[in-house]
Amino acid sequence: MRDIETLIATLSGWVWGPPMLILLVGTGLYLTILLRGLQFRALPRALRIIFQKDHGHDGDISHFAALMTALAATVGIGNIVGVATAISLGGPGAVFWMWMTGLVGMATKYSEAVLAVKYREKGEYGMRGGPMYYLAKGAGLPWLGKLFAVFTALATFGIGNMTQANSTAKILEGTFHIAPLTTGLVLMVLTALVILGGVRSIGRFTSLLVPFMIVGYFAAALVVLFLNAAEIPHALYLIVYHAFNPIAATGGFAGATIAAAMRYGVARGVFSNESGLGSAPIAAAAARTDGPVRQALVSMTQTFIDTLVVCTMTALVILTATPWTQAVAPGELTAASMAETLGGTGTIIVALATALFAYSTLIGWNYYGEKAVEYLFGPRSIRIYRVFFVAAVIVGATTSLEFVWNFSDLMNGMMAIPNLIGLLVLSKVIKAETDQYFKNERRRIRGPETEPAVRTSSKVRRSARVTSGDSHS
Repeated sequence: MRDIETLIATLSGWVWGPPMLILLVGTGLYLTILLRGLQFRALPRALRIIFQKDHGHDGDISHFAALMTALAATVGIGNIVGVATAISLGGPGAVFWMWMTGLVGMATKYSEAVLAVKYREKGEYGMRGGPMYYLAKGAGLPWLGKLFAVFTALATFGIGNMTQANSTAKILEGTFHIAPLTTGLVLMVLTALVILGGVRSIGRFTSLLVPFMIVGYFAAALVVLFLNAAEIPHALYLIVYHAFNPIAATGGFAGATIAAAMRYGVARGVFSNESGLGSAPIAAAAARTDGPVRQALVSMTQTFIDTLVVCTMTALVILTATPWTQAVAPGELTAASMAETLGGTGTIIVALATALFAYSTLIGWNYYGEKAVEYLFGPRSIRIYRVFFVAAVIVGATTSLEFVWNFSDLMNGMMAIPNLIGLLVLSKVIKAETDQYFKNERRRIRGPETEPAVRTSSKVRRSARVTSGDSHS
C-alpha cells in the first residue's frame, strides 16, 4: 500500500507540475486575446445579469442559483488555507500571480460555460451538460468525454466529499472539541436532506448558504482590515514588489524567489477558482437562459468573486498581521492572523468559515458527480450514486485521508487535460457565439427600425433611378 501511495503522490506532483500550470494559464491568456479582453469590458454587464431571471427558457435553475452552486463547490479550503500556503511558500508576491491567474481564468470560465450551455441536452433528471457533452457533440471526441466523466466521478468522492468532511471534522474537533463521529453523522444527515431533492434542492440551499458564508467572512475580514488600515498600503506594496523581486528571510519566514512566488501563486489560484478544470460548466448547463453567452457572463463572475474578492481579503488579513513572518504553519496562518486583531473571536470565525466553505464544496461537487455518473451509466445510476455519496461522508469525517488527498489532486489534474483540449478545439465556436450575442445586443440597443429603414431608402433610390430612366426614354 505504501508503494501505491508513493506512486499516486508522485503522479499528482507531476500532473500539477509546471507544464500543467503553463497549459492552464496559457489557455486562459489565449482565450483572453481571442475574446478581446471580454472579462474586463463585460464584467459590469455580467454582474447585472446575475440577478435577472430568464422566465420561459430551457433550464432547471436561475442564473443566480447556478452561480451559487458553482461557487459552493469553488469557494472552499483553498480560499483560506490555499492562500496561506501560497504566502508561506512563495511570499507576498504569490498573491499577485494568484490575481493574474484569476484574471485570465475568467476568460476560461466564460468559455467553459458557453460550450456547456450550447451543447447541453434535456435528461430525465433535468438539463445535463459540461465538458463530456461538448467534447462528444462539439469536438467529436466522445472517448475523451468519457475519460473526463470517469475522472470527475472519482474526484467527487475524494476532493468533493471525504476530504471536505475530514477537514470539517478536524476543524470542529480542534476548535470546539466536537467528536469526528458526531460531525460525520450530522454532515451525513444534512447532505442527504439537500442532495436527495436534486438540482433544484441544491440550488435553493446554495442560494441561501453561499451568500451568507461569503458575506459573513468578508465582513469579518473587513473589520480586521479596518482596524489595521494603516498596514494595507504596505501589504499591497509587498504583493506587487515581491511579484518581481525575491524576498529575503525575515523572522521565521524562510524567504522566497520570484519563481516560487509565480509557482505557488498560480498553483493555489488555479486550485481555488478551478478555471480550466471543467467542473463549474456542469452547473452552468442547468441554468435557465435564452443563450450560452448570458450564462457564461454570469459564470465568469465566479472566478472574480472567488479569487479577486475572497482570496484577496484572506491575503490582506494575513499580510497586515505578523504571524506570516513567524513560521506559523499554513493551516493555522489565517486564524492566527485574524486572532492577532480579534483575539479568540478571530479563531472561531475562521474555524466556522472553513467548516462552512468545506461543507458547501461537498454539496456543489455532489452535483458534478451526479452528472458524470449519469453520462457514464444512465439516469438510473443517480439514485445509487447519491446513496454511496452520502455514506462516504461519515467515512471521510472519521478516517485519515492523506492518500485520498493525493489521489483527488491527481484526478482533478486529469479532469483538466481533456477539458482544455475541448476549449482549444472549440475556441472558434466560443468566439462565434460571443460575437453573435454582442452583435444582436447592438442591434437591440439601436432598435429594429434602423436597418429596415436603410434598406427601404435604397429601394426608393433605385426606384427613382428607374423612373428617371423611363422618363428620358
